[in-house]
Order: sequence, then structure tokens, then C-alpha cells
Amino acid sequence: MIGHHMQANQAQRHRRVQCAFQTTPARQGHFLSVIFPGSQKTMSSLSGKVQTVLGAVDPGQLGRTMTHEHLTMSFECCYFPPAPGDKAVAEAPIEMRNLFWLKQNPYGSHENLLLCQETDAVKEELLFYRRSGGGTIVENTTAGISRDVTTLKRLAKETGVHIVAGAGFYVDVTHSDETRKMTVEKLTDIIVSEVLHGTDGTSVKCGVIGEIGTSWPITDSEKKVLKATAHAQAQLGCPVIIHPGRNPVAPAAVVQILQEAGGDISKTVMSHLDRTIFDEGELLEFAKMGSYLEYDLFGMELLNYPYKLEVDMPSDSQRVKTLAFLVAEGYEDRIVIAHDIHTKNRLTKYGGHGYSHILNNIVPKMLTRGINQNQVDKILIENPKHWLTFK
Repeated sequence: MIGHHMQANQAQRHRRVQCAFQTTPARQGHFLSVIFPGSQKTMSSLSGKVQTVLGAVDPGQLGRTMTHEHLTMSFECCYFPPAPGDKAVAEAPIEMRNLFWLKQNPYGSHENLLLCQETDAVKEELLFYRRSGGGTIVENTTAGISRDVTTLKRLAKETGVHIVAGAGFYVDVTHSDETRKMTVEKLTDIIVSEVLHGTDGTSVKCGVIGEIGTSWPITDSEKKVLKATAHAQAQLGCPVIIHPGRNPVAPAAVVQILQEAGGDISKTVMSHLDRTIFDEGELLEFAKMGSYLEYDLFGMELLNYPYKLEVDMPSDSQRVKTLAFLVAEGYEDRIVIAHDIHTKNRLTKYGGHGYSHILNNIVPKMLTRGINQNQVDKILIENPKHWLTFK
């Protein structure tokens, strides 16, 4: 999801969100007290399958897939106070006359950050997404930002859209004191259990680790979570997705930590590259490291990105141009895309683009900018399928 760890002086002004996980007891004798990189995988029954909130499915059933979305979450951890003169509009109900302000200042309204209040609207969006040709949503809400797998299971049943839930922990500002005190081994056990047994006190199992959140610089607690992620991935053979800090070198720094801890970079997605790496040479250098390259902020066009004012958020046309560049450079097998919807104003209910924007608006643009239908299908179908399939 779009980043959003505040600097320390800002974070003190923000409401702390406590982690939303409950540890599910591991089967007696199931886990090693220490998980060594490269150890034999714990789970074999998931091999060759994709794990959704309704159970394991054949990868061929996924269809067109958005690899980074949120369907229910709270993002108050990253509230960004509005300018003094904007206090009235920031505190007003969401209505037609303030939609443009919200588009430019999505994190300055507390109400806008409570996507968890819009389950009915999200359901309607998912039904439209399915009618538009969508098949699967990877739901990246992790512990700390109000993950709700029970709601995800209900949405999957009621809409027919495959939903894959995320295990693990978001950025440091959302880590509880308990989480910060945990050892890498304890964090690993929690992540593995969320995949094998269920999460947040339910039997609903996660099918991906992430989005694992990191700030810049990466904090000590985040480093422990990254190591635990790599250890769990080595055990499970599962997909991982990362939220990097807002610095061009952040994605490579994360990859290095994962590699040293035994992670599988070929089954790891690096999110938010459209707000992180802008230089084409630097992008190609990072691409050589072997992760999936995710452009996941389609539909988000704002003048000033509050978390790093030096960033000029690209337009959708610029995002498509970058995809065409990567395809021309031979990376069509390593690209995935999404919208990373995480605030109310991006839902169609509030005049936003919704979860079907890529299918209905971006794909036609891609086809006019040097990306052919076979390459589009790779990006939307084949690449997500290969990534999400357990080894």
C-alpha cells in the first residue's frame, strides 16, 4: 500500500493503531524454535495452489488479478494534519463540493481514512469488478491497520471474486509494544500460523505474506519483521509483498535483508515503485535484483504528496509509459499492477475511480502505447498467477 510511515516528530502527533492480530496456537511440536534459511518447507499440501480466504484454489481459476488492494482497513495511523485554513473542509462530511480537496489531501480527513466503514460500497465495487472481467483481489491489509478477514470471507462469498488475505505486520508506527519486543523466531511463528491455521482468532488463512511495511530508514522492529518474513517464506514457499520506504534505495535495501535471511526474491513483489524510483537507470538496476515490479497507484493523481514533498506523483499516462519502458527492456514477466485503494475518496461511491479502473481505462491506454494484448495478459493474469502459487 502507499507507504505512509511518518517521521518521528510527525508520528508523535498521530493516533497509534494497535496491532490487530491474535496469535493462533501452533500445532504442538510443529515449528522449530529457530528457522534456518533454506530449511525444508513445512507445508506441502499448498504446493501448486493459491490460498484464498475461502480455501486453496487452482491457479488457473484466478483470472485478471489486482495484486495490491485494500477492501476494509483503517489508515488513521498515517493521518496527516491539514493546513490550518483547511480545518473546516477536513472535518466536514464527505460530499460533492469537497471531493477535489479530498483528492489532493486524502490523508487530512479522519473520515476518509476509515475504509472499514464502506463494506456495502466495496461489495458493489467488487460485483462491478467481476462484471468488468476481474477475477482476483490480493488484499494487503496486515496487522496494525485493522485487518478483518471475516469481512473478506463474506465479500468473497457474496461477490464470487477470489480474495487473498495478507499475513504479517505493517510499518513501525503501527507496531505494538508487544510486537517490538518479539524475537524473530516468535514473529516467524505468528506469520507461519496465519498462513497454515488462520488469523485474528479465526480459521481464515492468509495466502500471501504482506504487505510487509518498511519505513526509511528501516527501523529495528521492521528489520526483525523482514527477517521473520524471509524465514516464513523459506518454510512455506509462499508469495511475499513489500511496502518500501520512500527513498530510491529503499527497495534494494529491503531485498538485501530478505536475501541474507533466506527469502526468495523471485516470489517477492516490491510495491509502490511509481512513487519510489523515478530514474530509468536506477529502475533497471533494481529490476536486475529479480523481484516483481509493482505499479500500484493507478488512479492516484495529486499535486503534492504529503509524506515526501520532493516526490511528483506521476499521472496514469506516465505510469503506462513506464510500463511500456519496462516491457521494451524485457521485464514483461516481472510486472504486476493495481490501485492500492485505501481511502474512501477513491471508491466510485465518492466520485473515485474504483477497483475496475485499470480494466476499463488503463488497459485500453496500454494497448495504444506499445504494449500488446499478450503482454497485458501477462501483467494481469500470468504474472500474478505465478507469484501467488505456493512452491
